Amino acid sequence: ANIIGIEAAKKVLPNVPHCAVMDTAWHQTMPPETFLYAVPYEWYEKYSVRRYGFHGTSFLYTAKRAAVLLGKDPFKTNLIICHLGNGASINAVKDGCSFDTSMGLTPIEGLVMGTRPGDADLAMPFYVMKKSGMSSSEIETALNKKSGLLGITGKYSDRRDIEKAKQEGDARAELSQNMEAHRVKKYIGGYQAILGRVDAL
Repeated sequence: ANIIGIEAAKKVLPNVPHCAVMDTAWHQTMPPETFLYAVPYEWYEKYSVRRYGFHGTSFLYTAKRAAVLLGKDPFKTNLIICHLGNGASINAVKDGCSFDTSMGLTPIEGLVMGTRPGDADLAMPFYVMKKSGMSSSEIETALNKKSGLLGITGKYSDRRDIEKAKQEGDARAELSQNMEAHRVKKYIGGYQAILGRVDAL
C-alpha cells in the first residue's frame, strides 16, 4: 500500500523530489535486550523478527522539544513519551535515544488501541482458530480492525464516542477506558523502573 502511494505521488508530481521517511528509524538505537524477542534466535537471523517500533517521527520531535523545554543536553535526557491516538505507543528514551518501545514487529503489540488489542497471549489466535474455524487472515483482520476499544465496546473506536457512551451509562465503554488506562500506567511504571531517572513524562 505504501508503494502504491509513492507511485501515485510521483505520477501527479513528477518533477518534485520525493522523500521517504522511515517511521521505525528512530528506534534503531534500541539494544538487543529490548528489540529481540525470546523466540528461536534463527527467526531473527532468517526472517528479521524483532521489535521495530513505530511513531518514530513523533517521538524524535517530542524528545528534541522536551530537552529544549527542560534546558537539558538532549543526550543526557531520560523521557517517557506517550503517543496516544487511535494507534498508540509509549517510548522509553534513555540519554536522548530510543531505548524501548511498546509496539513490536507490527503495530498490534503494546497498548490497547482503537482497533488493536495490544499485548495479548500469543497462543490466543490459535485457540480461537481451533474453536471457531476462523482462518489466519480472518484472525489477523480481527486483531487489526476489530479489537481494542472497538472490540470491548462492540461499537466505538473513537474516544469521544466512548466518553459520551460512558456518560450515558454504557458499562462496556467505561470498561474499555479502564483497560486502556491500566495498560498505559503499566508501561509507564515499567519504563520508569528501567530508566531509573525520568526527567519528564
